[in-house]
Formats: sequence, structure tokens, C-alpha cells
Amino acid sequence: MGYELFISFRYLRAKRKQVFLSIITFISIAGIFLGVAALIIVLAVMNGFETELRNKILGINSHIVLMKYTGPVKEYEKIREEVKSVKGVVASTPFIYSQVMLKSGERVSGVVLRGLDPESALKVINLGKMEEGRLDYLSEKGQSTLKVAPALANLPGIVVGKELAKNLGLSLFETVDIVSPMGISTPLGMVPRMKRFLIVGIFDSGFYEYDSSLAYASLRESQDFLNLKGHVTGLEIKVDDIYQARAIAKEVERKLGFPYWVRDWMQMNKNLFSALRLEKRVMFIILTLIVLVAAFNIISTLIMVVMEKNKDIAILKSMGATSNSIMKIFILQGVIIGAVGTVLGCAGGLAVALNLEKVSLFVEKTFGFKILPGDVYYLNALPSQVNYTDVLVIVIATMLISLIATIYPSRHASRIDPAEALRYE
Repeated sequence: MGYELFISFRYLRAKRKQVFLSIITFISIAGIFLGVAALIIVLAVMNGFETELRNKILGINSHIVLMKYTGPVKEYEKIREEVKSVKGVVASTPFIYSQVMLKSGERVSGVVLRGLDPESALKVINLGKMEEGRLDYLSEKGQSTLKVAPALANLPGIVVGKELAKNLGLSLFETVDIVSPMGISTPLGMVPRMKRFLIVGIFDSGFYEYDSSLAYASLRESQDFLNLKGHVTGLEIKVDDIYQARAIAKEVERKLGFPYWVRDWMQMNKNLFSALRLEKRVMFIILTLIVLVAAFNIISTLIMVVMEKNKDIAILKSMGATSNSIMKIFILQGVIIGAVGTVLGCAGGLAVALNLEKVSLFVEKTFGFKILPGDVYYLNALPSQVNYTDVLVIVIATMLISLIATIYPSRHASRIDPAEALRYE
């Protein structure tokens, strides 16, 4: 150990008359600790939000949507074969999209009815967890295995979200009326199209917006109800690499040509993910201010140490210590404060970030409130995902700030004139 490092450690250990300096040193370390821990936890939550949102959005929705400018898609099986030949495409499924109303007794709710092919849909999308019932009850084969009253056995099946079922008071194997705004012509004029469906499943995607506004029926029943006569709204496509979705989408569009058009998941959710990335950057800048405040504490601590150790510095210079060695002593002292705070902050931040779900549940139980109410936020649980690249950037930035904070006090110490400092001793 060089004598500079030895002296730096000695100056960090306060004597009885220098307790105040020790308290300031402790506050500096605590400031670095809080700044680093807060940065790691907040960035982990932001990463968790982005990943969780992406997973949930790409569960209910596909990576690419193919539609037609001129209306419903005809001969969609032929289109599926062409799409399948594009490199990167894993699977595809036809879908129908329409806005309808669900009516149960006196309760009415506007929802999105999505028709899906039970055979191929699960290769492309994921509805999440089935709270009750099964998705394959929508198929003819699954419908034949239903154990319900004979009067209900021939009704078409429908799967609804957990929140939608709660809002309308629906439960498994109950009936619900679906009303389409696309009416049918009668001698009395246009009247809404209405049909009774049987609830054969209730899903929980973990995404309040979807759970409260989506209902799924089989492709055949949706075509029959909406009078689409074998047509579909479009195709949903799954790819092997979600970050190549845009390039694959362009290739699909080029292959099929006009009047077909495609949109990838990044285009469909561009504003949401752009806002998340911007918020992450802003939070990084804001929380870095905590580290900067701690850096000012390091400056003030070192200035006070230099003022206190004027005589010691003069004696060291008289004994042959160079200005660079004196400067090195105080730089090392500041770096040690920054390093201790950074190590403790990393340990504390990672401990909380990696166990955030348990911590949030403990806080909710202790104080009796919900951190993320599902009806207000996109998610109903606090997600966390530690990105170790972010942690490395935080550590490097903090140590760099701590190093910069030592420059002025250490330069001032190195310029002390021994004769002037010892004149009145």
C-alpha cells in the first residue's frame, strides 16, 4: 500500500475533535448510496414495464397484421400460403374484427368482437391465463364435449375477459346477447342484428384494457353473425424475431402488392413505447441529480479536510512529498467515499430490484393499498427487470462524478505553501 492511500484511509477515520467531518463523510456516502440504489430500482422498474407491456401486447396481438385497403380479405387460405413462404414468418391465422355490444339483462357494454380460428390462433397469439373454461370450446370438436343443458348445447360459444365478465355479471356457461350496429333490413326498416351466445371461457391477460373490452368467438360463427360470407378482416402473423418484424412486414407487403397493407407491432404501439423510452431517459437524468448532490457533499468534505489538515500537508511537503502525491491523497479519499457509496448502492438497489414483487406485496399488505390499480394503469403488478448494462453505466457514471468532485479540493491542497502554513506554528 502506497503512503498516499494509507494517509487517505487515516483521514477518513475521524479523531475525537473531528466528529463533524466524519458525519459529513457519512452523509456523502449515504447520498451516493441513495442515488445509485434509486437509479438501479427505477430503471429496473422502467425496463420491467416495457418488457411486461410488450409481452402482454404481443400476447393478445400478433407481430404483424395484414389487411386489405378495399375491405374484407377473400381467399385468405391462399394468402396464408404466400405469407408462409416469406423468410422469418413462423405462423399466421385469419381474424375478424368488429365492434359490437354485449347485453346481459339490463347491463350493456360496448366491446370488440374478434373472430379467431381455434386451430391456428394459438400458434400466433396468447390470451393469457384461462380463469374458467377452455378456448378450444369455440371449435366444433370442443363444443361437442360441452356438458350443458340441451337448450344451450347448440348456442355458439364466446370467450370474454375477466373484467368484462365482472362488469356484466357474467359467469361460465351463462348466455349473453351480442348486438351488432350493422343492422339487417326488414319491412319495418333497419334493425340491429342480435344473436345469443354461450360463455364458454373467461380469460385473464393481466392487461385491464384488454380484459374489459375483448370478446372472442370462432371464425365461422363470427362470419355467420356479421354476414361476411367466408371473408375475414385480415391475417395475423407471427415472426421468429420481433425486432425484425418491420423488415419482414415490408417483405410481405412487397410480395403481395396492392391492395394489401401491413403494420408491425412497433408501428401499432409506437407512441406507447416511445413515451416509455423517453420517460426512462428523463428519470435517469432526474435521479442522477441525487448523485450530483452527493458529489457536492464530497467536495465540501474534502475542502473541510484540507482546511483541517493544512499543517499536516505542510509537514508532508517539508518531508519531501510532492504536489502530485498530496493531490493523490485527497483524490483517493474522494474516490473511496464514492466507491463505498456505489458498492452499497449497487447491493441495496439490486436486492430491492430483484425482489421488487415481494417488496411491493409486503408494502400493500402493511399499508392496505394497491400500488398499481388495474383499472388505472396498464398493468396490475409492479414489474422489475434488471439490465446489467444499465447498472454498469450507473457505476461508471457515479465513479466518474466522484472523481471529478475531488479535483478542486485536491488541487487546492497540492498548492499549499509549507512555509506559509507553518509560519505561526
